[in-house]
Amino acid sequence: MFKIAVLISGNGSNLEALIDACKKNVINGSIDMIISNNPDAYGIQRAKNHSIDYKIIDNNRFETREDFDRALVEELEDCNPDLVVLAGFMRILTPVMIEAFKNRIINIHPSLLPKYPGLDTHNAVIENGDLKHGVTIHFVNEVLDGGQIIAQGEISVNADETLEELKTRIHAIEHVMLPMVVSMFADETINTEKVIYEKFK
Repeated sequence: MFKIAVLISGNGSNLEALIDACKKNVINGSIDMIISNNPDAYGIQRAKNHSIDYKIIDNNRFETREDFDRALVEELEDCNPDLVVLAGFMRILTPVMIEAFKNRIINIHPSLLPKYPGLDTHNAVIENGDLKHGVTIHFVNEVLDGGQIIAQGEISVNADETLEELKTRIHAIEHVMLPMVVSMFADETINTEKVIYEKFK
């Protein structure tokens, strides 16, 4: 069985989408571990609701990013996942973590990378008057949101659209794309040597 670990920091709506996909056999695999760096993340409740093993590793308890990542690695090595999915995980990983799970970590980012790495992507789209916005799923490397792109989903930005309306539409794409891409990893349709660039509209 293809084993998945999911790292979260907040609400965990993408986590829920992955859980649902596993239960419906859309993903031929299982989520074996959920880790949150935020003790108050609602995603922890989602893990409890579905009786999935979870761990809280509060980054504020560590002096350095590397120390935090060592704790992550130690926890993840116990379940030895085939894929680590960053689903709203609000931490920049160091080489300590990236090297330990090289080519096994993917992230979902709310922009059409390489445009708008980092935070506040929705605001940037609206403030700059962009006509397109979207979601990117990519491998994680040492460059912030700079790893090889696996898939992108694109939408047109509506005139006079509010920030919340835009976020809602982006989340809807995320909840479809992320399970689809993880399913492709589980089925070995894609891997680091065989990436299929997908664009969803």
